[in-house]
Amino acid sequence: MQSIHRVAGALLLAACSAPAFGWWQHPRSDAYRPHWQAAQAVAAPAAARLPLRRLTPGAIDPRVTQANLRRTICRPGGYTRSVRPPERYTERLKRRLIAAYGYADRRLGHYELDHLIPLGVGGAPRDPRNLWPQPHRVVGGWGSYAKDRLELRLHDLVCSGRLPLARAQRAIADDWIAAYRRYLGPRPDDTPMRWMRREDR
Repeated sequence: MQSIHRVAGALLLAACSAPAFGWWQHPRSDAYRPHWQAAQAVAAPAAARLPLRRLTPGAIDPRVTQANLRRTICRPGGYTRSVRPPERYTERLKRRLIAAYGYADRRLGHYELDHLIPLGVGGAPRDPRNLWPQPHRVVGGWGSYAKDRLELRLHDLVCSGRLPLARAQRAIADDWIAAYRRYLGPRPDDTPMRWMRREDR
C-alpha cells in the first residue's frame, strides 16, 4: 500500500511540474510552432484579413483546367504533393513577405504562407503573386483557419461538378471572406483543422 502511495505521489509531482501546454521549444525557433501556440497569438488587426492586392493578386496554374480535373486536383490519392514548393523556398519567401506586408509581428509561427488561390483549386504553386503571409488569428475570426475551411469547401464543390473551376478561383481571389459567406455561412469558424487534407490546400 505504501509503495502505491509513493508511485501516486511521484506521478502527481511530475504532473504539477510539467509545462502547461505542449512541448518546450527554444524561444528563437518560430518556424514550427504547434497549433496551440498559434492559437495563443495576439489577433492581428481586421485589416490583415485580406491580402494586399498590389502584392498578392492571385495566380493560377495553367496546367489545371476544367477538362483535366480528374487527372489533376481531383485525382484519387491527392495531387498537391506533386506540385507543392519545398520548404527551403517557402520559408525564405515567408520572411520576405512578412517584411513586405509591414507586419510588426515577425514570428513565423503566427502566419501561414497561404496560397490565395489554393492548390486544391488550381492555384499557382510557386508564384509569389499567389502567396501571402496570412495571420492565423485576426480580429473577427477571419484568419487562416477559417480560410482553410473555405478551401476544402471549394475543392469539394469543384470536384463534384457543382462549381466551375474558374468561378471558384475567381471567388477566392477576389474576396475570400465574401466567398466564405456565400459557400459556408456568415460567421467564420477559426478552429484549427489538424486533419486538413493536404490535397485541398
